[in-house]
Amino acid sequence: MKKEELPQDKSALESFTREVCYVKDKDGKYVTGLSTGWEAKSAALDNQWEEIERRVEEAKQKVLNGEASPILYFFELKLMDLPVLTGYTGFSKWSVKRHMKPNVFKKLSDKKLQVYADTFDVSLEDLKNFNV
Repeated sequence: MKKEELPQDKSALESFTREVCYVKDKDGKYVTGLSTGWEAKSAALDNQWEEIERRVEEAKQKVLNGEASPILYFFELKLMDLPVLTGYTGFSKWSVKRHMKPNVFKKLSDKKLQVYADTFDVSLEDLKNFNV
């Protein structure tokens, strides 16, 4: 692809980042060029953000319905997966899964809850009272 043909389509991340691509200059040599995005890539990114928003809303409803603890909501909101959360908290995967159950969450000590609050960058009270 020639440098002047490098796509500059609008995307959700265009204000934050550019993608480095290898393109040919006018002499046919490979050089780097910056792209704000490609239409297909932008559509895929938009679809993924919609999926993330759906998962966060689903987690919120589960917490409000008493089916899950606030840990699940903040876990989804902060775009974490289980290995990341266990790495930050130091809790085992088994423990984190248990802590996502509302009846177990209610019995957790403030010390353990503070670990989650620090990890999610929220206050202990916001975590305990599910203030979102």
